[in-house]
Amino acid sequence: MASSTLSALPISSSAAATTSSDSLRLVPSSLSLQGNKLPIRRFSSSSVVLKWRRPTVARISSSLPTTGLFLCEWFRWSARAIRSFGFGELEARKLKYPNTGTEAILMGILIEGTSSAAKFLRANGITFFKVRQEIVDLLGKSDLFFFSPEHPPLTEQAQRALDKAIEEKLKSGDDGEITPSHILLGLWSETDSAGQKILETLGFTNEMAKELVNYVDEGAALSSR
Repeated sequence: MASSTLSALPISSSAAATTSSDSLRLVPSSLSLQGNKLPIRRFSSSSVVLKWRRPTVARISSSLPTTGLFLCEWFRWSARAIRSFGFGELEARKLKYPNTGTEAILMGILIEGTSSAAKFLRANGITFFKVRQEIVDLLGKSDLFFFSPEHPPLTEQAQRALDKAIEEKLKSGDDGEITPSHILLGLWSETDSAGQKILETLGFTNEMAKELVNYVDEGAALSSR
């Protein structure tokens, strides 16, 4: 590392000597004088080690969990899909549920809010608050003193819904990203799951699912924003 020198005024031995226990020392003990020059090391930002700060929201990976039927590296999840999944995990924790189910992923899509799937749901009267109330009515509230894990594991139905999202992507036949619309179609196709029951209760139909197919790849170009 580069260094430079700074000329210092001559300091007599009498001036540097201390006269009492509470007097100031003119020469710090951690520095050494070389003749009349004091070596000073230049500050470099490269020498700074930044401490990693724990995020205040649930951490999520760059890919969503899939079973051995699919190799994750073959598919790319959109940023909106990943955020939706992360918000779903967070909502499961807020409700103090031990697992992330299809209902939590559905909430995550609506909380993320910017995807075509979320806009499609809202346009058809399916909002976050309605979904959350249906979840509480269907599954009830967890024990007040129960604390969910940082990443509540997926239920079997939620895992199958994510795998079906990949299947929906394969049906489209293109190389785009897997979006929240694919996830929503996967949730709907997971019959008898909490997410599918709530969608059905709030008026979602097979006709809407077919219409949603037209939105499947919308917004993929902007998904990284």
